[in-house]
Amino acid sequence: MPSLSKLQAGLLLAFLIIVWGINWPVSKYALEFMPPVLFSGIRTVIGGVLLLMVAIPRIKRLRLRETWPIYVISSIVNVILYYGLQTIGLHYLPSGLFSAIVFLQPVLVGIFSWLWLGESMNGLKIGGLLLGFAGVGVICSGAGGLSGHISVEGILLAIGSALSWALGTIYVKKTSQRVDPIWLVTNQLLIGGTFMTVVGSGFENWSEVEWSRGFVIALSFISIFVIAIGWIIFYKLMDSGEASKVASFTFLIPLIAILIGTLFLDEPFTMSLLAGLVLILLSIYLVNRRTTSKKDREEAHRA
Repeated sequence: MPSLSKLQAGLLLAFLIIVWGINWPVSKYALEFMPPVLFSGIRTVIGGVLLLMVAIPRIKRLRLRETWPIYVISSIVNVILYYGLQTIGLHYLPSGLFSAIVFLQPVLVGIFSWLWLGESMNGLKIGGLLLGFAGVGVICSGAGGLSGHISVEGILLAIGSALSWALGTIYVKKTSQRVDPIWLVTNQLLIGGTFMTVVGSGFENWSEVEWSRGFVIALSFISIFVIAIGWIIFYKLMDSGEASKVASFTFLIPLIAILIGTLFLDEPFTMSLLAGLVLILLSIYLVNRRTTSKKDREEAHRA
């Protein structure tokens, strides 16, 4: 992929953060009208079909005989496990707490990028990643995320969702040069979405689906913007920069979700929300702060 300018990267990041932030309350709403596994399957299948129209003109880049294992593995970690565990888990935990645990993902991406991709790691970056996760936790706890029943099942599903997303992110970045990015997203959505739809059809009831106008709008928004367009942008950003740095900005996504609740659902703006925002902004600064090595300083001094 061609590299992005700072302006392009910034605009894509802003779009992704806003759209994926909106996704949480919209998904919670949509689950009132459709069983979780069927919902996970249908929204990803729709996203895959939409992208298929973009991918078909690039059919020569598919090279299915050589690349099919990448598509299968990516669909398992990024779609079947990530979306499946996430959607089911929202039934066991308050959405605030669940999202806080899922957004352990940037911390895991930072660690995995250091271990497997050879990206730099220092005390500031580690501290920044941990601060970001702490900020998400502060926001969600103050927004009522810790109220209600806390189940072990829900916590395990949230951790599994975070782990699968982190592993999928690293896997895609590591294999991105071997596959076409449009076909990668298209195939992982079609494979994963079809699998979840078939499984959901086996033990969930289609008669429970309420095809209301609000649900159709929510499903369309998630399928088009959150899944189809969102995944392409996410992988483009990951391919154009350090995985841990890009992942650090995803700490803002739960903040967007909480702000939407504040503005449209009459949820209060609390001091914990402000404190969490400060921690998240500090996290992003620390993770993205450029540090100069001793060698760099010596070269600058000689110049």
